[in-house]
Amino acid sequence: MSLRKIALGAAMSLALVVAYAVVPRQADLRAFDPAEMARMETAMWRDYYDKRYAALFYHLYQSTRTQFGFSPLTSLHLAFSAAEAARTFQPTRSRREADAALPALVAYYRDFAPAAPVAFDVAEAARLELDWWQARREAVAPSDYGLTIARVAALTYGKSVDDAGIRQFGIARAEAMAYRDARGEGIAEVDWATIESQLRTAYQSLRASVSR
Repeated sequence: MSLRKIALGAAMSLALVVAYAVVPRQADLRAFDPAEMARMETAMWRDYYDKRYAALFYHLYQSTRTQFGFSPLTSLHLAFSAAEAARTFQPTRSRREADAALPALVAYYRDFAPAAPVAFDVAEAARLELDWWQARREAVAPSDYGLTIARVAALTYGKSVDDAGIRQFGIARAEAMAYRDARGEGIAEVDWATIESQLRTAYQSLRASVSR
């Protein structure tokens, strides 16, 4: 085989790879599987608390790619923004310091927005997301910051925060987080299994609501 044919074949292969990565997909935020979302979110929480940022990036990529159908390139952008927001937020100790994570959250929701069923305020979604992250650290009850989680879901899915499924999603997810926080450094495998079960219930409620 001539060098010209080899070069042509390599160029065509590269073009196919690039096309696969960047061609837009019909991503849909409603297309997730509750059990799989719960499994991956549990893995991401473990990554975050163990400060395994490379693993966190991978699970973020996997969730946006497989559960919402984003293109590989957009999934990379989403994973990078979300992981950067988490890494920036983790060492902060005040709301003012936590604001450093806001630009990455805005970038995340900007990439997220095309897959939403309705247009939404990207900056507001990012602000609410950061609000509930910080509220957890201020001894706010899960029933309260769970409503902020519900507001993020209501905004991104074009639903009312009074929707029963949306509210249940927010509060159940907050309760899973509170369960994890209560166990601290002594958390065991059985606790992570409980958290995954709680998150599965939360995502089942969200799926039932947004599918209507």
